[in-house]
Amino acid sequence: MGQYQAQNNRRYDPEAIARYYRYRPWLAFWRACTIIWCFAGFMLGLYWDKWQNREEQNKFRRATQLRQILTRLGPTFIKVGQALSTRPDLIRKDFLDELVKLQDQLPPFDNAIAFRTIETELNRSIQDVYSEISPHPVAAASLGQVYRARLHSGEEVAVKVQRPNLRPALTLDLYLMRWTAGWISPWLPLNLGHDLKMIVDEFGTKLFEEIDYLNEARNAEKFATNFRNDLRVKVPAIYWRFTATRVLTLEWIHGFKLTDTQSIREAGLDTDTLIEIGVTAGLQQLLEHGFFHADPHPGNLFAMPDGRMAYIDFGMMDQLSELTKETLVDAIVHLVNKDYTELAADFVKLGFLTPDTNICPIVPALEAVLGEAIGQSVGDFNFKSVTDSFSELMYDYPFRVPAQFALIIRSLVTQEGIALSLNPNFKIVEVSHPYVARRLLTGETPQLRRRLLNVLFKNGKFQWERLENLIAIAQADKRFDLLPTAQLGIQYLLSEEGKFLRQQFLLALTEDDRLHTAEVQRIWNLVKGELQPNRILNVALDAITEISKERTAAILPVVNAFAVFPKQK
Repeated sequence: MGQYQAQNNRRYDPEAIARYYRYRPWLAFWRACTIIWCFAGFMLGLYWDKWQNREEQNKFRRATQLRQILTRLGPTFIKVGQALSTRPDLIRKDFLDELVKLQDQLPPFDNAIAFRTIETELNRSIQDVYSEISPHPVAAASLGQVYRARLHSGEEVAVKVQRPNLRPALTLDLYLMRWTAGWISPWLPLNLGHDLKMIVDEFGTKLFEEIDYLNEARNAEKFATNFRNDLRVKVPAIYWRFTATRVLTLEWIHGFKLTDTQSIREAGLDTDTLIEIGVTAGLQQLLEHGFFHADPHPGNLFAMPDGRMAYIDFGMMDQLSELTKETLVDAIVHLVNKDYTELAADFVKLGFLTPDTNICPIVPALEAVLGEAIGQSVGDFNFKSVTDSFSELMYDYPFRVPAQFALIIRSLVTQEGIALSLNPNFKIVEVSHPYVARRLLTGETPQLRRRLLNVLFKNGKFQWERLENLIAIAQADKRFDLLPTAQLGIQYLLSEEGKFLRQQFLLALTEDDRLHTAEVQRIWNLVKGELQPNRILNVALDAITEISKERTAAILPVVNAFAVFPKQK
């Protein structure tokens, strides 16, 4: 394996991996036999229990057996188990309780090896780096284990040390997964198997990034920068002097895992508030920053005693382009508004459909399946219902899942699973819909303002009910303040860019040959509690002043240009 490592220099290269194992088929053969043997024995045990009517009696034994199998098969399979451990709606409780242990209760590797790795990577002795360090790891995960330590300067830190021989184990499993994906793709309905190899490659790329702790440290600092103004999200500080490729030293976080509901309640923390923080932070990552945590399982998320939520693992991250972020917002708007033709076009832009796909027959299918998933009440909506319903379309239409969106879907499903473990009656829309409404109403960018117009106007007519719904939904977000939104709105209306909206709004007030005083009255009843007359006047004056400043700044260069010419006698 040394030849592969030297050629790839820590990068995932599926072609190089395939070349390596092509000339060493016995390695892949024995690993494949081990995997098949483990799961075949497990499945036979389940069928035997059913045949002997001993399912209830042996259920805890089988759950323990599954965890032990995944642990024995190593990091790749542990990652699968971690993802399943966040889905109480998919996995029965006895299995779930065991899979949760895969998050940070895995068998540790030898301390002597870990301490030797620290000294080798940091090129100094343990005593030179830390004034004290725990004699045994406080947590062991799929890719490494963590020690609690203290620097000579007094700071309490977590020291993350990578497992030995990790790269060879990952490459072999990824090779087998990629080979299996290519073999089974033709047997799947339509193109459900399309890009399966690309999904494996995306997973492999992220795994190789995850085992580079210098990359993880950079990710943590970038994530912290994105949330620097959000006092509810905590990111641990990185100690770069004591960080290398296989050793990471970061600030120690005092808190409780999100699955430890008893400790969370004993600390007086509100689980619904924690859910709101987690879901809102997830939406910000996707729709605002574009830089998102692709592995948010409960072992990586902590509730702090002061009510903040802490992220502690930044190995598996991904970056969305500006176009993808904008198209995602479009897709959410079109889904909420039930504009299924536009939604189908969004799927083309996002790569779920190829550009040459005829979307005409797909539109009614989207309406039938997704319309039913959204339900009669917005409270019936959850992400799982959408993904389950959408999967039905994969059998009948040429949908595919782009490799990057496999990570996004995994992240969203995991976050919803965490929320369900805290509150089984949780509905993701109760948090996400107010967030999207608030984002549209604040409209701090031209792109968001255009999307707000798309929501408020349909077929040239102003949708009063949609504006009412947006305001009412946004007010469900405790952080939503209507006054700054009003100021932004007034500035936009008075600006050159808002000329079209001014015209459309005046037409809306008098369309259908009548004054829409009843609609205006309903909206006023919604906002009058927050918009006192004197505050509205101040906001209006501030907005006009801001517009005046912008216009003055625009003409000032012209005035100065004329001033430099000498006066003619």
